[in-house]
Amino acid sequence: MSHKFKIRQSVRLKQPGYAEARTSPASVYEIVRLMPADETGEPSYRIKAGAVERAVRESEIRSI
Repeated sequence: MSHKFKIRQSVRLKQPGYAEARTSPASVYEIVRLMPADETGEPSYRIKAGAVERAVRESEIRSI
């Protein structure tokens, strides 16, 4: 499966978790790295907003 998003593309979390909802519900993240697919075959990404960087699956993010 190929990646839907590209490096430096801006995205948002589809369903922000509790911590994201309290700090900034509409945080915009930037794709910083394309990662290999997980065991289910779904592509993964490293995303960053400010000093916060995290790994997410493709199904967890949406384009702006």
